[in-house]
Amino acid sequence: MTSASNDSEAADWAIRRENGPLSEPEQRAFETWLAGDERRAGALLRADAALAFLDRGRALAGLGFNDAPHVSGHVPDSEPEFGDGIERAHWLSRRKLVGGGMAALVAVGIAGFLALPRTERIVTQLGEIKRTPLADGSVATVNTASRITVAMSKNMRNVSLDDGEAWFEVAHDRTRPFVVRAGDVSIRAVGTAFSVRRTDGGVDILVTEGVVEAWRDDQSTTPSRIAQGERAFVADAKGRDVNIAQNAVVVRTDSEIDRTLAWRNGDLALNGETLDYAVEELNRYNRRKIIVGDRELGRSPIVGYFKVNEPDNFAHSVASLFNARAQFSQEGIRIDTNGK
Repeated sequence: MTSASNDSEAADWAIRRENGPLSEPEQRAFETWLAGDERRAGALLRADAALAFLDRGRALAGLGFNDAPHVSGHVPDSEPEFGDGIERAHWLSRRKLVGGGMAALVAVGIAGFLALPRTERIVTQLGEIKRTPLADGSVATVNTASRITVAMSKNMRNVSLDDGEAWFEVAHDRTRPFVVRAGDVSIRAVGTAFSVRRTDGGVDILVTEGVVEAWRDDQSTTPSRIAQGERAFVADAKGRDVNIAQNAVVVRTDSEIDRTLAWRNGDLALNGETLDYAVEELNRYNRRKIIVGDRELGRSPIVGYFKVNEPDNFAHSVASLFNARAQFSQEGIRIDTNGK
């Protein structure tokens, strides 16, 4: 096996590992590959460093962080299978960039590499909630099926919320603003606490401490301030044009804030929301999905605290509360009105 082949395969593995935990078959294949040639450990280290080198450069430029598609159970002897030409083109581009990054590392030297901003990638799987301390002393609590990338430099603290939801407790440092980008929406803080959630139509922001400034990248207006106890929904560029300040809704009590962020403790807190809403939220955390088979039942309000990882208990409670019928299988749970 040549050094060039090792470098090429190392780039494949680095891209896969960057995109989240390997499946069990992938992990076994990875360990077999690594043990097959003593030079591969060094090649993998160079490939991992090249990815960090590239992403740190993107962070300095204020660009987004793109991930390669995750391919389960596929050993990198050949190209992964892709759903469309765009995904394949992205993977090939990423692979070429890793090779270029490895060459760049040799050019700038390890000292120059270490001087670049520190980049950290945090990924949660379905049903997982992760609380992670950041290098600056801040803490990110990351909700289910989410991805964030953190880039710390001397003058800035940049976070990209690529998918999902996170709550940030920001360490106070006026010399280094803390900026979260979620699509084309940016939120800036100094020392505060706030949550950001990406949805199909935009970004939901809730401030639990201090003040943040928020703006859409395609708007030239002055950033809007969202204070403690306020909430704002910001439509993305594909949605309707909205003004952030006009959509900041004051949450009047701490209990409402705690209820909205109950997911941090693995809870779903409901206070009159519809059953359909509750089911949609629970389905974010579980592979076995709940289906409500009756429209009228789905519009029924529900109150209570439920564990997000216990869909069976939730279904039993709903069946008892509404005199409904819950059917359970390995594939999912169906809730219907009795008699249907």
